[in-house]
Amino acid sequence: MRNPLSDRIVGIKPSGIRKFFDIVSEMKDAISLGVGEPDFDTPWHIRDEGIYSLEKGRTFYTSNAGLKELKIEISHYLERRFHLSYDYNKEVMVTVGGSEAIDIALRAMINPGDEVIIPQPSYVSYEPCAILANAVPVIIDLKAENEFRLTAQELEDAITDKTKVVVLPFPNNPTGAIMERKDLEAVSEVIIRHDLFVLSDEIYAELTYKDRHVSIAEIPGMWERTVLINGFSKAYAMTGWRLGYACAPAVIIEQMLKIHQFAIMCAPTTSQYAAVEALKNGDNDVAMMREQYNQRRRYLVNAFREMGLPCFEPYGAFYIFPCIKEFGMTSDEFATRFLEEEKVAVVPGTAFGDCGEGFLRISYAYSLENLKVAIGRLADFVEKLRAEQK
Repeated sequence: MRNPLSDRIVGIKPSGIRKFFDIVSEMKDAISLGVGEPDFDTPWHIRDEGIYSLEKGRTFYTSNAGLKELKIEISHYLERRFHLSYDYNKEVMVTVGGSEAIDIALRAMINPGDEVIIPQPSYVSYEPCAILANAVPVIIDLKAENEFRLTAQELEDAITDKTKVVVLPFPNNPTGAIMERKDLEAVSEVIIRHDLFVLSDEIYAELTYKDRHVSIAEIPGMWERTVLINGFSKAYAMTGWRLGYACAPAVIIEQMLKIHQFAIMCAPTTSQYAAVEALKNGDNDVAMMREQYNQRRRYLVNAFREMGLPCFEPYGAFYIFPCIKEFGMTSDEFATRFLEEEKVAVVPGTAFGDCGEGFLRISYAYSLENLKVAIGRLADFVEKLRAEQK
């Protein structure tokens, strides 16, 4: 019988995150610091709106691009928070999470052989989605000494005559790195000069702890070159509602919508009604959760300093990326021993790209109480490893 599988799909590695959580799910008294999911429940008024939509029998398909009311609120939100103007009717579409938006944006923009620049460490989906779109991924290894920001020179050095799209994954998962306005201005100059486009994943835009988030679409000359991706999972604790959105010039949205029509039809109707309520009345919820994350962030930064583990201060998302190179083992080896000996799961940095070797991703989307227990175990583990080296 002939091989039933696609060579391209077989060649894509599975996510490096899952291994540890398959183990920890069956390990008694284990603590997981690995999943990028808020520990907050979706705020009640948002849940209520979803329940009400079901009680009213709103279980029909919406239009392919999403509920008109939701697209209007997305446009209002982006204008209010980031001074960005999008026509809800032509330049906004609702997707099944930000992940779908990443996938269909690349498929709508790429011709076979086009190069997509992907800074790493970064979210696990960018490289596989580029490959599925028949693109050639070009990886930029971000550096700890630059606080894992993308520099204009790094971008310039990666560009060839085949480059078409640059992925901008900030605020960053897994490092917590951000790009400030001056960083974006420098990168934008390179992008405009080489006539490139940007896929800007801003799912953590509301979870920034140093001034406000700046979108690259705000930089002069970049709106027309940018596909802005965002969603409701992180800021509103709505991961299971599976709702995101993309905003871009109409010429791009039109083709993204075509793929969405055939592959998805529309995003979940109940989730869309709940998201309208989130955007209208959820600012206080976001502020409360952001403050809680910030407290946890500050605790971890101080804890790693006391532990003597090198770690730059993250200003975005809810992750911290300590360096464990001093112990002479791979990130995977460290994470495996830590799980087996101390019953705490973290993610090896290599799950997010080869340049993550020597680092761990630790999520602080967990209660401060759980973080204190887990970090106490990490301090004991680090002390034991240092004793072994003597």
